[in-house]
Amino acid sequence: MADQDTAVELDAIELLKADHRKVEALFDEYDAQSGKSAKLRIARKICEELDVHAKIEEKIFYPTSKAKAKEAKDDVNEGVVEHQGIKMLVKQISRMSASDEYFDSSVTVLKEYVKHHVKEEETEMFPKIQKSRVDLDALGERLAAAKARLTGASSGRKPVRRAPAKKAAAAKRRA
Repeated sequence: MADQDTAVELDAIELLKADHRKVEALFDEYDAQSGKSAKLRIARKICEELDVHAKIEEKIFYPTSKAKAKEAKDDVNEGVVEHQGIKMLVKQISRMSASDEYFDSSVTVLKEYVKHHVKEEETEMFPKIQKSRVDLDALGERLAAAKARLTGASSGRKPVRRAPAKKAAAAKRRA
C-alpha cells in the first residue's frame, strides 16, 4: 500500500494483512464503546473497510493467486465462499440502526466470521502463495491502486458511481 507521502511499499500479502489488522482494531474499538452513535459509526467504518478489502481480493488477488499458485486454489475457493457470508452480514449491518435488537449480535457474528477467515488466509492460503511464482510486489501495487480508486484516496474524493447507461456511454467515449 504505497502512500503518496511515504516511500513504504507493501507486497500484496503485507497489504492484505495490514487491512486485517485495521479491521481487528476497529472491532476492538467497537467492543470498547457503550454509546449507540459511536457503535454505529464504527460498525459502518468496519463495513466500508470490509467492502473494499473483499473487492480487491475478489477482483485481483484471488484470480491471480488461483492462476499462478495452483496449490492455493482450494483455499481461494473457500475464501470466496466465506466472503459471501461476510458480505451478507456487511449489507445487513449497513442497513441497521444501532438501536435494532440484533445490531450488536450481528456485529459480533461478523467479527467471528472475519476472525475465522483471516486466520485461514494467514495460516493456510498466504504461505502457499508466498511459495509460488506470484509477483507479490507487482500484485501489491495493483491492490493498492484498486484500493485507492475504491476509496478515493488518490484524489481525496470518493469515486463517482455512474448509472449503468452512463457507464456504457463513458466507456464508448474512452474507446
